[in-house]
Amino acid sequence: MIYCKQLREYVIRPVLHDIGKYSRNAEELLLLTAAQESGLGKYLHQLGDGPAIGIYQMEPATHDDIWSNFLKYKPTLGDTILRWEMPRAFADNNAKEMAGNLYYATAMARCFYLRFYESLPEFADVEGMAKYYKKYYNTHKGKATVKEAIENYNKYVV
Repeated sequence: MIYCKQLREYVIRPVLHDIGKYSRNAEELLLLTAAQESGLGKYLHQLGDGPAIGIYQMEPATHDDIWSNFLKYKPTLGDTILRWEMPRAFADNNAKEMAGNLYYATAMARCFYLRFYESLPEFADVEGMAKYYKKYYNTHKGKATVKEAIENYNKYVV
């Protein structure tokens, strides 16, 4: 598990400020996502045969879709995010980089949420953040619940 205060201060805030997408709401939503998906960094790859990678447990197909169908149309943002990537680390699949590069994983997780028109919930509305996470990130197909996301946020972040 990553100490929340350090993840917030040394990874999430600098990345979100650098890519021009910082808000306290986004910061807390990413912390909730990491708390729910990986126990705030306990797991860098989905257990079992699952494909999800990094502290946000993003699937490679989702990673690739963000590049193909979102960042392709936002080249300035894409170029900024590439500054956080380590070129040649995984030439065959740069989604794998999310396992060890917290900066890149954070930038990609933020981009994931940028694709939706609905405003982010207020940072103090933990239930609202958990519902937003469930609706967009985990979806109705995922195993996570709103209750579980709230519990993990309270366990790892608060």
